[in-house]
Parts: sequence; structure tokens; C-alpha cells
Amino acid sequence: MPDSKSQATIGRDNIALFMPDSESQATIGRVPNSRRTSIVRVFGVRMPQPAPHMTENVPILSHVHDGMTIEGYSRAAVQTCWRVNELKLLFDVGIQPWDFMGTPTMFISHAHLDHIAALPAYVSRRRMMKMEPPVIYLPDSAVDTAWKMLQLFRSLDRGAMPCELVGLIGGDETPIGRELIVKSVAVKHTIDALGFIVYQRRHKLKPEFLELSGEQIRNLKNAGTEITTERRVPLFAYTGDTAPKGLDDNPEFYEAKVLISELTFAAPEHRRDKIHKHGHMHVDDYCERKDNFKNELIIGSHASTRYTDTQIKRFVKKRLPCMLDDRLKLWI
Repeated sequence: MPDSKSQATIGRDNIALFMPDSESQATIGRVPNSRRTSIVRVFGVRMPQPAPHMTENVPILSHVHDGMTIEGYSRAAVQTCWRVNELKLLFDVGIQPWDFMGTPTMFISHAHLDHIAALPAYVSRRRMMKMEPPVIYLPDSAVDTAWKMLQLFRSLDRGAMPCELVGLIGGDETPIGRELIVKSVAVKHTIDALGFIVYQRRHKLKPEFLELSGEQIRNLKNAGTEITTERRVPLFAYTGDTAPKGLDDNPEFYEAKVLISELTFAAPEHRRDKIHKHGHMHVDDYCERKDNFKNELIIGSHASTRYTDTQIKRFVKKRLPCMLDDRLKLWI
């Protein structure tokens, strides 16, 4: 986590007080304004101050796991957005944090407004800031309508909406640079929806070439011989909105190092058959599958607004007191 944020404030007696912000020390907490401080004078006293920072327009949370920084906000029917900074990938755009605009590649799980409503803002802001047009991947059935939406906003805004929209279906694989592949998988929701698994591609020399010299290996490679085998490591997965069938049909979700999965409902009185019909999951669905989760970190997100933060914590911990061996983190 970054160093503590520092502020200089003025007390009742005009004395400059140095106030560390303890919130930035939390494992899961709000993203701090700045990682550096500058020096200013307050009534003649030199005090550390935050350096200039990006505008904070969304109450995003942040968590670091094994070199991956997961940032985002997710609440059912409100808005969902995610960024994995080291992978240079965005997922969903129900709202568009100003700081996320610099990431040029986005995957949208489905076209419900709490997951796509800020798409025009994202595209327009990148254009205004003279950034390259982004590439946006989304369910194939949503591409034409999303394009029409952008053109309507172009008419309202009188500004261009430069971007590339790429339609996906379950099973499609999208290379991201040389090392990553994003696999799209069909999940179960009320409209066409996708989940995503991000694989790291690792290449290993084939056993039959292990005893060869470097020059011999180079000669084989230059002659067109395939000298390595590819192994894919699932680094990150995102279910989007889905009923349990989305997990069960795609066991790769259970293998990813980090899994962001929806956990919309938790109260015991909420009927699971109705929840599943509307393409969502209940904490009891996690209980039934607790032995399936091989992930190092599982982020339970997209909590229903029917619950307060305190309520959903209580409901989940009552059903899963060990929180899946402390691997389950509620994104609230």
C-alpha cells in the first residue's frame, strides 16, 4: 500500500497540525489522493502537503494482491467499474473514475446501465485529453446499439466519439500484448453477458531441446522449428453479473489467482430461485461451492442496495464464518 497521506490543517489556536490519514493504511480502503508530499508554509511553519493529484469523482476502493492492484466500485443497480492497473485493463463502465481514463483497453460484461452507462464519458474524455481512441470489447449483441448510443451523444455533445467496439461471444480469446490473453466465457444473466479470464502466457523449452547449446537452439528457431510449449496461468477472472450456472459452466473461474465474483444477496429470507432467475447469486451459493474455490483471493462484489454494509457483513460471516479461509473479501 502507498505511504500514509499527509495533511496540514489549522487548529483552533491557529497552530499547524500534522494529521496522518490512517484510512490509507487499510488493506482495502479508499485510494489516497497522493503518494508524494510537497512543502508549504502555514503561518511561517513549513509543513508537508499532498502533491497535485487526479480528480477523485468516484469512491473507489483498492486492494493489492501479489503485485496486482485491484481498484473499483461495485453496487447492484448503482454502478460497477474495475481496473487492474498492472494488467492495463478495465472491466465495466457503470461509472468512469477520472483516473481510469488513461487505461486504453476495456472489457464490458453486459449492457445493463449500472455496467455501461458511463461509456460515452470514457470515450469523450480520452478524446478531450488527446489520448488514443480506446478499444472496447463487449458482447457481440450489444455492439450496434452501443455504437448508436455513442453517436446520439455525439449529436448532443457536438464532439467526436473515437473508439473501436469489438464484439465477443463465449469462447473468444483476445491477445493483449505478447504476454496476456483474455478469454471470454458465457455466463447466466437476464441479457447476453460475458465473464472474463486473463491468462499469462508462459513459454518453456521443449524437453527434447534441453541438452542443446544456445547456438543450436537459435538455428532451430531461425529454421522455423517450434522450440517451446505454451503454458497459460490464470491470473485474474471477473464473472460480471451471473447466476451460479455461470461459475459451474466455467470452472476456470475457480482456478484464477484473483477472482472478482458477484455476491448480490445474502439475507436468509431472500429466495434463491428468484435470485437465480434474475441472474444473480446468494451467499448460500458460495457455501455450496466452497470446496471449488482454489483462488488465492475472492472478491465478493455487487451487493444489493437492500442491505447496509453492516448487514451484508453480518449475513455473510454468519454463513461463512471462516470467509473461505480468509480468502473472501467483501468489496464494501
